[in-house]
Amino acid sequence: MNKHISRIIALAALAASALATRGADDPDQLAFPVVTSQPVDQAIGVGSNATFSVEAVNGTLAYQWLRNGVRMEGQTNSTLTLENVAIEDVAYYSCDVFNGDEAVPTRAALLNVYTVLGGGGGPITVFGAPVVSGGNQGSCPGAYAGYVNYIKTVSQGWGWAPSTNTTVHTAADGTTRTDTKVVYVGKFGDGGCNQTIVTVPHPTLSPKYRFSIYFPNNVPTNSYPITLSGFDP
Repeated sequence: MNKHISRIIALAALAASALATRGADDPDQLAFPVVTSQPVDQAIGVGSNATFSVEAVNGTLAYQWLRNGVRMEGQTNSTLTLENVAIEDVAYYSCDVFNGDEAVPTRAALLNVYTVLGGGGGPITVFGAPVVSGGNQGSCPGAYAGYVNYIKTVSQGWGWAPSTNTTVHTAADGTTRTDTKVVYVGKFGDGGCNQTIVTVPHPTLSPKYRFSIYFPNNVPTNSYPITLSGFDP
């Protein structure tokens, strides 16, 4: 799965570089579609519908959507709608935009899916798609082989808003791993990092937060959950 995501990123960079190095008068440049609106990340509840879209100009355009870099059969419109989403739908979605034989890939948009314990008011379990991408960030998370981001778009609310009078913590759920590092970042710049579990102090500095889990090794290949207690979806 992750090698396909890397392919999407590499192809996008290659296409951008090719266009940047061509002269304005180069007729071949006119063959490439120009993407004017990219697919955006989404975080929605299980059973909801998700719609990704792309807008482009320059030529007679055709579209092919991909899930984790793999072509989706029959998904050849400028929009992709996933109905009644399940945890299995958690992935990165992108689109190849064609003008004849020339194609430009969009960014890969992340779909996170969440459930709420008891149907409402309880902890939220959010499922994200792991990415293999190594790096090192100080003492925490330190060296890592991959990560999962748990995000929401600005229009949906940046991260999750904590409930009043609630200490907020996150923890990996449904797994026995104890080697992960959990990181949170607030809208106003506060943040924290710890192994397996982090606590956002109450009262909180920021109204909203986003979260990531880092893996030192053995990056999962399937969707990976995080539990948010004291947050509203």
